[in-house]
Amino acid sequence: MRILVVGGGMGGTIVANNVARRMSKEIRQGKVELTMLSATDQHWYQPGLLYVAFGKMALNDICRDQSTLLEPGIKFFVDPVEEFELNENRVRTKSGVVHDFDLLVIATGCEAIYDEVPGLEKASETPYTKHGAVKMFKRLREFEGGKVAIVVGVPHKCPIAPIEITFMLHEFFEKRGIRDKVQLQYTYPIARIHNIENIAKWAVPEFERMQIDYETFFNIKEVDIDNKVVHSEEGTEKEYDLLVAVPPHRGMPVIEENGMGDDGWIPTDRYKLTMDGHDNVFVLGDTTNLPISKTGSTAHFESEVIGENIASIFRTGSATREYDGKVYCFIEADQDRATNACFNYIDPPEIKAPTKSMHMLKMSYNQWYWSSARGLL
Repeated sequence: MRILVVGGGMGGTIVANNVARRMSKEIRQGKVELTMLSATDQHWYQPGLLYVAFGKMALNDICRDQSTLLEPGIKFFVDPVEEFELNENRVRTKSGVVHDFDLLVIATGCEAIYDEVPGLEKASETPYTKHGAVKMFKRLREFEGGKVAIVVGVPHKCPIAPIEITFMLHEFFEKRGIRDKVQLQYTYPIARIHNIENIAKWAVPEFERMQIDYETFFNIKEVDIDNKVVHSEEGTEKEYDLLVAVPPHRGMPVIEENGMGDDGWIPTDRYKLTMDGHDNVFVLGDTTNLPISKTGSTAHFESEVIGENIASIFRTGSATREYDGKVYCFIEADQDRATNACFNYIDPPEIKAPTKSMHMLKMSYNQWYWSSARGLL
């Protein structure tokens, strides 16, 4: 059996390692061939960019050579896929190499985009890219006070990010001793301050305690850079001295270019995690069109399901496990405290009061991530 994993981010890495361990005997015997194709030889811990933006981590803390994270038996090539020929069970890479497969796993991820909002890229600070995170930290250190507007594009990676960023801004300016000179203005596109109702209910009193202003039904239309004003689709506006953005995201261009999904999101069965119309193609992480959080934990839990099912398909001819929509998110608060949200398709999260121990667990996970990427946690 030829198993091909396209994408070397968290989802692709965990599922490849999961399959390699489950099927190590079959790989050694030559009954299974497991290959990964990636666009880069580096692996970035993307949630760590938020900590880079606040000076709590450095870029070299959140990067490893991809090859060091992979189990023996995985054939790894830095050669991104440019053409998916799914009906023929093959892909064609940038270098022109054709890879045939019996089972395909697509974990190409998503990326921040700015072309939908004029002025946003030039005017804003964001922790969603390596350059952006470093630039944001420098800007935060130089900022001496004024109006800070937090704007949110949709859809976006990591649903907790807008609230987390706002809490961390409050804490950062408080520790610098200038919080009384800063007016934090949080905006959100729908009728409450977060799309998950229980998180919104928990966050409102936290915002009020920290004296954070908030406005709902604020969908970014454009940024007037000269006058430092953000305009919304609803006709309102926010003045700013510092603009912090959670930019909108799209799936990777190669997905849409191959006609596999609008805006790069692949239509995916919410339980089987297979691509609609292709039972031998699995999709996970940020690449799916599923109405669930685009987070590392989502990719992790999906990877476990896919890994188990791939082994089962080889050995019994059918999958044995379904994905229940499980997501787990840490939520950084202020004063070195954190809480968490755990939920699935059926059960909403129950948010507990933030604690220092949960913050310590989150900071520890930033170091444990590399074991998690190998599928050891």
